Amino acid sequence: MAPALIIACGAIARELTDVLAANGWQHVKVQCLPAELHNRPERIPEAVREKIRAGRSRFERILVAYADCGTGGLLDRVIEEEGVERLPGAHCYEFYAGSPAFAAIADAEPGTFYLTDFLVRHFDRLVIRELGIERHPELAQLYFSNYRRLVYLAQREDAQLRAQAEQAAARLGLAFDYRLTGYGDLERAVVRFHRAGAHNTDTEQSECQS
Repeated sequence: MAPALIIACGAIARELTDVLAANGWQHVKVQCLPAELHNRPERIPEAVREKIRAGRSRFERILVAYADCGTGGLLDRVIEEEGVERLPGAHCYEFYAGSPAFAAIADAEPGTFYLTDFLVRHFDRLVIRELGIERHPELAQLYFSNYRRLVYLAQREDAQLRAQAEQAAARLGLAFDYRLTGYGDLERAVVRFHRAGAHNTDTEQSECQS
């Protein structure tokens, strides 16, 4: 099987590694960009472009494991120009839950704050400290005054992470809602990417044999 590359957001690195390991796809490599780029989404497209161009000399096929992620369509411009594909949806919440399910969740309560396994594990650093709430607790009310609930979209059943997510909801004064999504469209997209490569490899072999 020809070597393939997945360029990923660091926030989904563990989930990608799990999918690849579960299927034994050692020819698929993952290279991550820092999850903190989500604080400056305008930097994501060119950072992804650099990874794509650096990877072309070593890998025959490349998948970009990002959704739009707040780039306002700029990442899609890079995807089109570089001739690769990305994950479906606007953000990781959508591709974990699946677009129809996420739309239903969002429509039921627009004032929803979302967490994934990664965000639960790093809640204190990425939310409490990054937003200055640790030093100024009164900011929590300012930032989250328009939110009504916290939805934890869980990739794994983990009692400790669920407890941490409930604590996060309580800390922000939000109702708590738990949804076990698994890997959703992330896993499905990686499987399609692998199958397309396997199909192309088979075709190339048959052409050579003929």
